[in-house]
Amino acid sequence: MQIRDERVEDGVAISRITTAAFAMAPHSSGTESRIIEALRQAGALTVSLVATSDEGSIVGHVAFSPVRIDQDTAHWYGLGPVSVAPQMQRQGIGRSLIREGLARLAARDADGCVVFGDPAYYGRFGFVSDPLLTYGGEPSMYFQRLVLRGEPPKGNVSYHTAFSVRA
Repeated sequence: MQIRDERVEDGVAISRITTAAFAMAPHSSGTESRIIEALRQAGALTVSLVATSDEGSIVGHVAFSPVRIDQDTAHWYGLGPVSVAPQMQRQGIGRSLIREGLARLAARDADGCVVFGDPAYYGRFGFVSDPLLTYGGEPSMYFQRLVLRGEPPKGNVSYHTAFSVRA
């Protein structure tokens, strides 16, 4: 497996894998592939990586996009969606994509990253729940942050408008 930046010609494969990866997920909105496309069209994919098989086919994708914290456009980013082809899941592909994406954010002098997801999974990357950082105005154990530099922020986080696409 190799990890590389998304290319223009990868859009269809990314959409297909994202749709398949979220098809049976109970938390899925069914809009994940459209969110990625909307982020792409808005120029808001700060980091967009694909994992490729030895044969060169795309087997996974991760997106990172800017977030606002109480209207501040600090150097904070949201992780997601992250997807792996169903037949390739549980082989470390998602983990590798996330680690590489976080390393790329750090290289861009990002202050940190937020994610809404399973604390047991994202905790292994250093994400922690922080009641002083909220999403939708409410603290949640599923909303987590990872400080890459500086102090932990306080306030309400807003994702890019692409996350409001409808099913």
